[in-house]
Amino acid sequence: MNASNRQNLITKVFKVLKRHYEPVKPPVERTVLEHLLYACCLENSPFEAADEAFARLQQSYFDWNEVRVTTVTELAETLACLADPSAAATRLKRCLQSVFETHYAFDLETLKKQNLGNSVKDIESIIGTTPFIVAYVTQHGLGGHAIPCSQGLLDAFEILEIISAAEAAKRRVPGLERAVAKAKGPEMASLVHQLGVDYFAAPFDSKVRDLLAEIDPKSRDRVPARTTKASEGSTTTEKEAASAESAGRKPAAEQDATAPQSASKAKSSAAIRKKKSSADKGADDEAQPATSATSHDAQSTSSESETKKSGSKQLSRKKPR
Repeated sequence: MNASNRQNLITKVFKVLKRHYEPVKPPVERTVLEHLLYACCLENSPFEAADEAFARLQQSYFDWNEVRVTTVTELAETLACLADPSAAATRLKRCLQSVFETHYAFDLETLKKQNLGNSVKDIESIIGTTPFIVAYVTQHGLGGHAIPCSQGLLDAFEILEIISAAEAAKRRVPGLERAVAKAKGPEMASLVHQLGVDYFAAPFDSKVRDLLAEIDPKSRDRVPARTTKASEGSTTTEKEAASAESAGRKPAAEQDATAPQSASKAKSSAAIRKKKSSADKGADDEAQPATSATSHDAQSTSSESETKKSGSKQLSRKKPR
């Protein structure tokens, strides 16, 4: 996309979002460090949740050093109201550790006295920061002109074709600051952040899709379709499932998954019948020798008794001398 079309589309985004969201102004009395830690909570989360999480940190811990030495698991429990508590806790802990190791104190106010470019580089050098955190601190802590872009916002901008897939991977939106005046920067940042949060939380929600379509009607064709897992290694889209249900049949993926099961059931039933017939035949074969042996023993016994009887008769017929 050329610079002119990109700028026009960004301007349209600003106009549409003003009709759907209310701008949010952060407290001006926060220090640079507090803006940094608040940005760790705000990324991918709503403003209300970030405010609650930041207040919990200040109330639950004695100072920032206690937060630094707390485990990520415990911090995640404190930040449970955020969209991704574990990721936020990891960012928070790593940033505090990096600031402490660099300055041996939890104070970044000296960055306001430096050249803006050098201060931005110092923020970028803090381990645990992200492009979103750097832009937020630049805008609200250092008075620079930067628009923080969360992951949800980058995904939404890619669907709107404001940025390409390569630019989204680099987490960059070329021309975003040039398309918005510096005085309107904080307002624009809060509006696009709310769009990014909504898309991050529910990318398949109809309200989010309608909002993107209001900006660019062609975006409906670029929104990824939701897929449902029918069986391992195969998926079916919502449209296929709905059409199959209306026709009174199963989706193709489910039919493919059911066919091998039916074949295996038929084979196992045939094997059981064959095994049963073989067992019955073997039982008959065993019964026949046993019967013949029994009849042979009976015949032998009867012949022996007849012999004994005939012998006794012969002895009785002999006359004494």
